[in-house]
Amino acid sequence: MSSGFDVKDTIMQIKPYVPGESKMDTDKPIRQLAANEAPLGASPKAIEAAQGSVAQLNRYPEGGAVALREKIGERFGFPAEQLICGAGSDEIIALICQAFTSEGSEVLYSQHGFLMYKISALAAGATPVSAPESDLRMDVDSMIDAMTENTRIVFVANPNNPTGSYSTKAELERLHAALPEDALLVIDAAYSEYVDAEAYSDGSDLVAQNKNVVMTRTFSKLFGLAALRIGWAYGSKEVIDILNRVRGPFNVSVPAQAAATAALDDWDWAMDAKHLNNRLLPAVTQRLRGMGLTVYDSVGNFILIDFSDADRATAADAFLRSEGIIGRGVAGYGLPTCLRMTIGTEGDMDVLTQALTRFIESESA
Repeated sequence: MSSGFDVKDTIMQIKPYVPGESKMDTDKPIRQLAANEAPLGASPKAIEAAQGSVAQLNRYPEGGAVALREKIGERFGFPAEQLICGAGSDEIIALICQAFTSEGSEVLYSQHGFLMYKISALAAGATPVSAPESDLRMDVDSMIDAMTENTRIVFVANPNNPTGSYSTKAELERLHAALPEDALLVIDAAYSEYVDAEAYSDGSDLVAQNKNVVMTRTFSKLFGLAALRIGWAYGSKEVIDILNRVRGPFNVSVPAQAAATAALDDWDWAMDAKHLNNRLLPAVTQRLRGMGLTVYDSVGNFILIDFSDADRATAADAFLRSEGIIGRGVAGYGLPTCLRMTIGTEGDMDVLTQALTRFIESESA
């Protein structure tokens, strides 16, 4: 396809990202389970802080998000000077590709990894490379086999969206040890706050020991601030310095900085949200498996349901929509037989399981 403009060839290869839907024409209450949003919403303290910042809308944001970076550092134990904030972790992923790749560079990720890795690589003029997974998990050997002298960035979503699987600390260490000397390992830990598995690592330990590792995080999931678009990353001083050179000067809004700072001070709210998710996740998984559905193990705030057949997945999606439930088809991730569903409130999950029960019954009617 030609645009008629002189743009990078790789840009015209991009299939624009299609987010989960949030609206549809129905008289039934809508259960929005497509985008892995926080079902309890944002902390009341975060909402109050965002509202209080509205009086400053005529002022530019603090360019370096200093107060927020200091609060992140205080909460998680990272040096503020090794942190960068962005308009969602999506922006930071794009900045990393912009700064560390050029024409001929390769950006590596696993088969069912986050779509923004490929999009950001192509936007920067780089070549995206996908490595096969094993049982819907990042396969270290496969990733290593896919590395070449042109590999400049290796992305690992941990936990991975949309599969819900995670990579262990040992796997990340082995992957890092195999990196080309001039390559960067980026660990996308957007869902890390939900994970309690002992073998799991968000990658921060690797960042502390190596200058070529970056960990990205977000306030969109556990903290319920998706509408404000705010993410952050922890990396070596050298990497953060480079990213700050390509970052826009006022890339995080005043309300976003205020709300995120307040959210970190309301840790009890965040932990309540985590505990709700981690109570409902295994319960819903067990209920759906008891109905004969294949549900993959997940450590995030979502589940991946495999209907074994693409047409059946499409039919299930249509049935759920007729019941007011918006899920997420993941054919774009190479999983056409699956639907991804956010773990919502207890009421959301009751409605979902009841609707899927009726769907299964309708198949034999």
